[in-house]
Amino acid sequence: MENSEKTEVVLLACGSFNPITNMHLRLFELAKDYMNGTGKYKVIKGIISPVGDAYKKKGLISAHHRVIMAELATKNSKWVEVDTWESLQKEWVETAKVLRHHQEKLEASSCEHQQDSPVLERPGRKRKWAEQREDFRQKKNLEQTKTKGGPEVKLLCGADFLESFGVPNLWKGEDIAKIVGDYGLICITRAGNDAQKFIYESDVLWKHQSNIHLVKEWITNDISSTKIRRALRRGQSIRYLVPDLVQEYIEKHNLYSSESEERNVGVILAPLQRNTAEANT
Repeated sequence: MENSEKTEVVLLACGSFNPITNMHLRLFELAKDYMNGTGKYKVIKGIISPVGDAYKKKGLISAHHRVIMAELATKNSKWVEVDTWESLQKEWVETAKVLRHHQEKLEASSCEHQQDSPVLERPGRKRKWAEQREDFRQKKNLEQTKTKGGPEVKLLCGADFLESFGVPNLWKGEDIAKIVGDYGLICITRAGNDAQKFIYESDVLWKHQSNIHLVKEWITNDISSTKIRRALRRGQSIRYLVPDLVQEYIEKHNLYSSESEERNVGVILAPLQRNTAEANT
């Protein structure tokens, strides 16, 4: 299949990134290899979107530091970048809305690009016809953009994220339907995760299973932000688990400690608080 016939895809990873690790970066590479390997897609960009402080997760340090660490981690990447929109919001933003934000941003950019291509004609009687033709071309391009959707934003995640859909009140049913139905998931699975069974046991996931891409991680990597923070609290080395620049930044600012891990202790996680309150009204 020619590149022009392939669907362009932007991979979006949402999460705490507390801190970002080499495993987070590997997810992008695994997903890109898989999607490009299908012959149907062409991954053109990866976006890391750290959650805002209003998420209220235990041990969550300032978004300011988490964004900087993500930027340091992707400093040498040619296709993965960090977006700060979600992290700057005063209130927690549902993942479905973050996906919509980035999809609309891409579509707006695509429309502007199309409109910036003028038609050159000689002055005279042909000018009016050229202007009419240009108006028609722009209208047609806009319609095609809506039909094709331009580049498609898909949510990149791990199997634990997928399985979190089953946690009561953590997700709204309509949000899950939007995520998997309107956008799609690329889920990196590892040994011990039976993602296919989880999809089978969920009616909404089963309905949209064609839009859920399960990518097997054959070279297992068990690095997690939780384990990184634990090692730091115990004074153990995290070298080669996070990018060197991230390690240096953590050490310079002494970001993770027993005290930082107690942040938001006793506070109800933002989605649980909001969804529980809405369910009771």
